[in-house]
Amino acid sequence: MIDVIAKVGGYDIAGLCGCFLGAAKNRVPIVIDGFIASAAALCAYRLNPLAREYMFPSHLSAEPGAVYMMKELVLEPILNLKMRLGEGSGCPLAFNVIEAALYTINNMGTFDDACLDKNNYVDIR
Repeated sequence: MIDVIAKVGGYDIAGLCGCFLGAAKNRVPIVIDGFIASAAALCAYRLNPLAREYMFPSHLSAEPGAVYMMKELVLEPILNLKMRLGEGSGCPLAFNVIEAALYTINNMGTFDDACLDKNNYVDIR
């Protein structure tokens, strides 16, 4: 894979690939934002499949290869707004969704906190 990056990739893809690998090594989540970042994330995944566990795709790019890369990564983008801007516009939107999810997880009350008897509810799962 490094040979492929050296022959057909650019410094941008190589550098981003290193970011994805470094994030995984340090157990830090990282957001994939756009087509080039997706290509780099796929390279990182091919070098170390465990890197995927730290990747969060911000959005599904409108570029034709984006769907293929997400399928290869087995990841589902947070947003699908058919963006093709290339200015990192999906990342700030995804960060708001991620921050809202974290806030909910960290602050949501339990049935016991709300003095609700869960035996009175039907589990619809």
